[in-house]
Parts: sequence; structure tokens; C-alpha cells
Amino acid sequence: MRGLSLWNLRVLASSRLTKSTLTTKRAFAYTAQHEALQDTVRKIIDKDINPNVNQWEEDEDFPSHEIFKIFGNAGLLGITREPKYGGLGLDYSYSMAFFEELAKIDCGGIPTAITVHTDMALPALVNFGSDELKKTFLEPTIRGDYVASVAISEPDGGSDVAAIKTTAKEVGDDLVINGSKMWITNGCHSDWLCLLANTSEGKPHRNKSLICVPKSTKGVTVSKRIKKMGLRCSDTALIYFEDARVPKSYIIGEAGQGFTYQMLQFVDERVCASVVAVHQMQRLIDETIEFCRQRKTFGKALIDNQLIHFRLAELKSEVELLKSLNHRIADMIIAGENMDHGCNSAMLAAVSKLKAGRLIREVADTCLQYFGGMGYSSEMLVERFYRDARVMSIAGGADEIMIGIIAKFMGTLSR
Repeated sequence: MRGLSLWNLRVLASSRLTKSTLTTKRAFAYTAQHEALQDTVRKIIDKDINPNVNQWEEDEDFPSHEIFKIFGNAGLLGITREPKYGGLGLDYSYSMAFFEELAKIDCGGIPTAITVHTDMALPALVNFGSDELKKTFLEPTIRGDYVASVAISEPDGGSDVAAIKTTAKEVGDDLVINGSKMWITNGCHSDWLCLLANTSEGKPHRNKSLICVPKSTKGVTVSKRIKKMGLRCSDTALIYFEDARVPKSYIIGEAGQGFTYQMLQFVDERVCASVVAVHQMQRLIDETIEFCRQRKTFGKALIDNQLIHFRLAELKSEVELLKSLNHRIADMIIAGENMDHGCNSAMLAAVSKLKAGRLIREVADTCLQYFGGMGYSSEMLVERFYRDARVMSIAGGADEIMIGIIAKFMGTLSR
């Protein structure tokens, strides 16, 4: 089956083909349906995204509402979400297929914007939100009518989530929000924020809630669009809240459980970011091999230099190992293991994120070196990915945070 329309996807979702086969084969024996989904993604990338990426990078912006609506119309923004809210109800292997294909986009900014929308701002709402909240925020986000952001980090700190200062105080049936959030991907264009704020006094791990906050709310102001080293076409915002009032019913799940919910969302974030990074690395290696075949120095192709092809083989080995780890994590998710921040899949997600952040820098740096002077030119994709790759070790939990998580699971640090 080549090409996959929204109608085909919904038929596939209703048939639940993958659920009937999970007990007899691994998730990553991709089927024709997975390949058809990837074919649909690739057609969107080839037609609507890659021809425009260079200009969007120059503009340091891209039309997120337009692009997300295209993905929404194709049924790709709610692959694992409930059909009741417009999702397809498929298993996580289809999300993996989707993430892998996003690596074919000629920049890191747009895949980042898309995965923030699909797998970083939504998990808590999907798992804990009320039916009313899902109809108000989840449904239009899956359709691509809304663009979503997750708002956690603040100007005074990012990795120390427990220390956030933004407050959302109860006033009657409302919450009145004051504070600021920084490094908010999609923050300039988004229609709503999944916001973490302190909703009570008390212990920092028990006084926070995740709240759906429409960006149109009076008192919510995008103060600044942050210029960045990489991910240039993806908008990143500093946002202020001054007596911004939303209904108390916009709290996701249980009040006071926001820290726990956000730790769960971080697990989703780390897995999808690593999957995209793995396939970006593979793409860089493949393009470097092709360049080194064509480029000749001292009478022979660069690829014939043993130093080069041995080094690329080493990097390929590392990428394949990380790819296998991600498949292992996805198998655990499909098998029903809760993505709890105290479970083994959460530890493996931290391992994957740590390794991806370090390895993509190594791959990008090595590949750029083999491109020589051309690699330093903005005309080459490797130069863009060299800049875009650096954030992988910072966003979604810095390397040092990942090491701390892993150490706790090892029992070498107190909990």
C-alpha cells in the first residue's frame, strides 16, 4: 500500500491490526501500514516543507499553523490518541515510524516544533485530563487548528523544575497566574500552553499543577522571541503572566500532582527527541559517505582513506546501538509498561537522551570535518545540523540531569 490518506488511517485504527499481533511479534517488524504512514509524512515533507526550509531558516520563522494543519488533515497529530478526540488509536510503533520520518526534514527546528506539539505538551492532558478539557484543547490540537506549547522553564532556572516560581492562586472558581516562562518552543505562535505553576504552599513536589492556559488570555504576553544558535526557524519565547485568569477547571488531573505529571511528560519527550536524533545522525553519515565518494584528494576518493571509512563505521555502530535501545523502550511502552518516572523505561529514556545528546554532537562534528571547508558553509546541510544538534544535550533535561536520574536508578545516589 503506497500512500495513506486520513480515511485509510481511520480504517486502520478501527481494525486494530497491531493490537492483535503484539503478542506474536515484535513491534518493529514494520508492516505495509507503517511504511504507508511514512510515505504520507514524506510526501508532506517533500511538497510543503523542504522546498521552503532555506527561506524559513533565513526568516527565523515558519508558518506553524499552516504546516500543522496539513499534518492534522492527514491524521498525523494524534497517532496514539483516542479516536473519541480525533486520534487514530494506534500503538506506539506508529509514532516511532512518524518520528523517524521527521528526520528527513532539512532542519532541526520543524521536527522540534512538531514533537513539542504532539508528544511534549499533550501526554498529561491525554492521560489525566477531564473530558471537558480534552474537547476544549486536545481535539483542536489533534486537528491542527491549535498549536500547543509546554511551559515549564523559567528565566531563573530550567532543570530545577521543583524550584519554579510562577504561581496560580485560587480566586473563587478561577486561577490567577503570575510569573514568567522562558525557552518556550512554539511560544510565539501557540494557541495554548500546558503550564506548570505553584497552586498552593507546601512541599515543592506536591504544590504544583499543570494548567491549560489559552494564549489569548488577558495578562499573557509574549515578551520576547529568543534568537538562537540553532533551530532558527522554530520560535522560542519568553512569556510573562500578570494576573492572567483562567477557570480552575483548566487544571489537568489532580491539583498538586503537576510535578509528577510533568516528570511523566519528560519521559515521552526524551524518547521522541532521541528517535528523531538517531535518524538525523544516520542521514548525516549517509550524506557524508556520498560526499566522500565524490570528493577526490591526492588522486583518490576521500572515502578510500581508511581513517575516514573506519571512523564512519564506528559512528554507524554507535547509532545502531542507540536505535536498538529506542526500539526496546518502545516495545516496553507497547507492552503496557507505564511511563512512570520510577519505572525502568524512564531510566532507559534518560540513557537514550544522554547518549543521543552526546552522540549527535560527535556525529555532526566528525561529518562536518570530512566535508572540509564546504562543511563550514551555510550552503551545506551538515553546517545546519551541527548548530541544531547542540541543544540536544540541554533541552528536555540537560546531560547532567540525565546522569543524576541514571545514578538514582543505580542506587548510587539517595532518592
